[in-house]
This record gives sequence, structure tokens and C-alpha cells, in this order.
Amino acid sequence: MFLLNEKDKEYRHGDHGPKYLMKGPRMNFALVQFMPGQDFQNHKHNIMEENFFILEGKVDIVVDGETLTLEKGDFIHIEPNETHYVTNRYDEPVVMISTLAPYQEVDKENLENPKID
Repeated sequence: MFLLNEKDKEYRHGDHGPKYLMKGPRMNFALVQFMPGQDFQNHKHNIMEENFFILEGKVDIVVDGETLTLEKGDFIHIEPNETHYVTNRYDEPVVMISTLAPYQEVDKENLENPKID
């Protein structure tokens, strides 16, 4: 068992990106934040499945070329090998939870970002 407060961790890119509260041994758990205009590289995982649960704001997630707009309370499950791109094209920050499992130290393949209308 371990206990921590999210304030003890930092977002990967200063004010945005994932803030991992746990990495392994069986899953990753992160708080993720994107300010207006920020995004996260299109990518896929070969083994891990990923879930997002929106806590605040609104965000676009492109999964295998399909653009989905998620808002507070929405949950999305992304299977291994489904490409996904996250972008905040709105006027407020988005905050969401991300889980990845089963844990793999390296399991991300970056891809070209899709064009969104």
C-alpha cells in the first residue's frame, strides 16, 4: 500500500500532460490536464488498454480517425492498437483521469497527428 496527494506530483509538461500518481507494477494511474490549445501526440499502445474519465471541461479525442467530443462525466475505453490523439480546442482547461493496463514500461508508438475539421 502507498498513499500520496496529487499535489506532490507534477504534470509532465509543467502545466499539462499526465501527472502519474502510480506507474506499475500492474497499471498506471494519472491525472491529466490540458489547457486551451494544448494537445498530446497521436499514438497507440500495443499491449496496454487506456481509459479516460473526464472530471472537468471538454476535450476532443480522435480514435482511429473518428473525432469524439467528451465532457465532464464521460468515460472512454481505448483498446490496444487503437490510435488516439487528444486535443483541447475549447476555452477552458480539461482535467481527466487516465488508466493504462496491464503495465508495460515501454508500450507507446508515436504517430502523425490527424487533421481535425
